Amino acid sequence: MTSCGRREKIFDVFSQPDSEPKGRDAVFLPLKDNNPLVIIRWQFMTATLITLNVLVFVVFQSGLVLPHNAATSLNYGMIPATMLDISMSGIHFPEIPGSATLLTYMFIHSGWMHLFSNMAFLWVFGDNIEDAMGHLRFLAFYLLSGIAAAFVYALIARDQFAPLVGASGAVSGIIGAYLMLHPRTRLWVLLFWRIPLKIPALLGLGGWVALQIYSVITSDSGNVAWWAHLGGVAAGIIMIPLFKHPEVPLFDRDKTH
Repeated sequence: MTSCGRREKIFDVFSQPDSEPKGRDAVFLPLKDNNPLVIIRWQFMTATLITLNVLVFVVFQSGLVLPHNAATSLNYGMIPATMLDISMSGIHFPEIPGSATLLTYMFIHSGWMHLFSNMAFLWVFGDNIEDAMGHLRFLAFYLLSGIAAAFVYALIARDQFAPLVGASGAVSGIIGAYLMLHPRTRLWVLLFWRIPLKIPALLGLGGWVALQIYSVITSDSGNVAWWAHLGGVAAGIIMIPLFKHPEVPLFDRDKTH
């Protein structure tokens, strides 16, 4: 692939941009869980993050900041070669420092379906993680998960000029944390985005993680955004014991069913 081709390609997550989810991205869409809040009254920070993602997407789609095309991702997406200071003549670099894109990339989405699927995962699973650690700790956890995911992607794809965009790195951290806290919780999902099904979180989210590993093994070398998902999951698993309230047990140990 030429450097120009790398520059124009945008790695999406969970679903294909501006289209119905297909292939490995179309496993399921979470609808709800039966896991009530215990400590906080409402998922204020989860709702704030979703609102911010939607507002950023609308602003960029409107063209008020940049034309709503690849320019948005090239300026605010995380480009490994830029972030790691690998230079190449003729390549467009972001207008902001490469290190800053470790944060900005999480709030840029390549299409409505890309945004919708990420926000669905965040809404269904984010509230219980926020409940387990509190509002401000949850915000720090979310951002650190996204940063960790971007770092993993950058290290694996260090010579790539394709921008990484989307919230799925941070959302993957939430998935890792949810698996550590609530593996036995029952989820309502749309299997293949069509078939309503109630399944344990361990089966649904564990299967999703397994799919990322399979994708890493079988994908061509040009698409390594799966590593960002796995980096986020690993960060979530590692950080949840440090961020959760001490009285919150791991692995649904307080549940008898």
